[in-house]
Amino acid sequence: MELTVDMAINWMEIARDKYKENKETLTMLDQAIGDGDHGINMARGYQAVVEKIAETEYDHPADVLKSVAMTLMAKVGGASGPLYGTAFMNMSMVMKGKTVDQKVLKEAIDHAITGMKQRGKSEIGEKTLLDVWDQVSSYLDSEDLSEPKEIIEVCQAVVEDTKQIQATKGRASYLNERSIGHEDPGSMSSFYLFEALAEVLEKEATV
Repeated sequence: MELTVDMAINWMEIARDKYKENKETLTMLDQAIGDGDHGINMARGYQAVVEKIAETEYDHPADVLKSVAMTLMAKVGGASGPLYGTAFMNMSMVMKGKTVDQKVLKEAIDHAITGMKQRGKSEIGEKTLLDVWDQVSSYLDSEDLSEPKEIIEVCQAVVEDTKQIQATKGRASYLNERSIGHEDPGSMSSFYLFEALAEVLEKEATV
């Protein structure tokens, strides 16, 4: 597996479509334990991302992800813009100048996690998007990508698990134990992101 410029662009295009299609789902999840604007923010942010990368020439997938980072930081409000922006910026720094194979992708995701931990002052297991990113990292460390759609199953399981966790970060933490029983909207939006990546890798594997 090698992530190319075209694949990185396609990843963002598919993610944009998923956020557009699932905007109401994310909004509903966020209304239960957050501000209620996560779906709108993600759909708007990734629309801006696709418009940006469509008008720019790139030589390396790292450059695509740097554009993604800058656009999300500028266009997505609340905590999501800085967190996702930090994630993609850190990924681009690890990928820069390298062939982006599975090992480099895993390293990039790990660096993204480190950045989001610092930005959000959070850890794995606190009912945030970090839980999904960490599970993808673990998958890439232990499995090959001959069946990319397995990433989707891994992420789905993590999102489901967030129902049982009491939130200790963000607005959801204000609900204390009442946050239990609700899926985390950030974990769900990360699920859509990695679902999009899995679809890109699956398509490439069948070419």
